[in-house]
Amino acid sequence: MIAVLQRVSKATVTVGTRTVGAIDRGLLILLGVYSQDEESDVNFLVEKIVHFRIFPDDRGNMNTSLLDIKGAALIVSQFTLCGDWRKGRRPSFTRAAPPEKGQELYEYFVRTLADRHVPVATGEFGAMMDVELVNDGPVTFVLDSAVDPRKKKLTDSR
Repeated sequence: MIAVLQRVSKATVTVGTRTVGAIDRGLLILLGVYSQDEESDVNFLVEKIVHFRIFPDDRGNMNTSLLDIKGAALIVSQFTLCGDWRKGRRPSFTRAAPPEKGQELYEYFVRTLADRHVPVATGEFGAMMDVELVNDGPVTFVLDSAVDPRKKKLTDSR
């Protein structure tokens, strides 16, 4: 599972003319689900995200977490994060989870993050969405559940 975290002062997602999700200060999380991902990948990323100290403290140092600032999260599904662009000129999406599994783990991610007392807004799974954000910093991180933090390498054969 891969998550692109963008620290934002505000973010909105619309489908057509309808706003489906919006937050003020917090994180915009673009979430991609690989075919081999499981609930353990969700649990790993959610724990990392809620405690990840990427918000400024009163001295401007990245020293506070999403929980510390009582920030919100806007979670947007994005299967293109799972695209393999290494061969040819067109990405392959064979490593992405099929839609049913992707949606199941996406919804589990949303529930698990909300269970950690984070206000959550979402996009609309599978829809064509417009995402607007004010990137605070800018501060952007890519987290991948396949990276074993003890070994500092990929734990699967992606």
